[in-house]
Amino acid sequence: MAPNPRPEKDFPWWLLVLVAAGVWLFWQVQADPVYSRVLATLSKGIGITGMVTLVGFFGASVLGLLLAVATLSRWLVLRQAARLYIEVMRGIPIIVLLLYVAFAMTPALIAAWNWLAEPLRLGALSTRDFSLLWRAVLALILAYSAFIAEVFRAGLQAVDIGQIEAAEALGLNRWQRFRHIVFPQAFRMILPPLGNDFVAMVKDSSLVSVLGVADITQLGKVTAAGNFRYFETYNVVALIYLTMTIGLSLGLRRLEARLRSRGERG
Repeated sequence: MAPNPRPEKDFPWWLLVLVAAGVWLFWQVQADPVYSRVLATLSKGIGITGMVTLVGFFGASVLGLLLAVATLSRWLVLRQAARLYIEVMRGIPIIVLLLYVAFAMTPALIAAWNWLAEPLRLGALSTRDFSLLWRAVLALILAYSAFIAEVFRAGLQAVDIGQIEAAEALGLNRWQRFRHIVFPQAFRMILPPLGNDFVAMVKDSSLVSVLGVADITQLGKVTAAGNFRYFETYNVVALIYLTMTIGLSLGLRRLEARLRSRGERG
């Protein structure tokens, strides 16, 4: 009987194909005046896309970890409240949540603040004080925190209970057990799905274009509407996103392998 193949040992021919195709495509873009102008315009949105992704994912990870801990709490009310939030957010399409946060929730929160601030003589706010960019980031945080919470919960529950009991026997309190025993092991296990969520947020950050945020996708729509070169423009949009997501996937895979090797040595 032949041994089972180990895909992680395969030579990455697919990567060579992608690198060769990417180099050829970028060379074609630079050589063609239409493509090069489109690339120069769309490059201005890379910073916005990166900022939305990084800030959104960091906020979603923090909130997701808190939700995961809440779902495992000894308090029934806290567990049920966290589960309610997770199920509601997972059931709403992200684009609907973006529109709701931008045009319904944010004005309602500002109106509530002004109602409370008036008797206290605090500064009043207007809807213009909270830009559409940050409304989009808030929506992504709320949406992705529910999915990331489930990733964290699965990782926390996968840690061997015997190690937790041993740490408790050594006199470590709940915070020390979580910090030194539970979370480091859970993080190594959840890194692949967490990385997948990060790459997915890079792609889903394109949804902020529906609010007029000047990311790559929005600049692509504006550029195509101005030059009527839809084929060339959206080819460049797709090429930029592919470069970003594949680069991130390779980096995360490298990090995962390094953490795995450290865990095996430890």
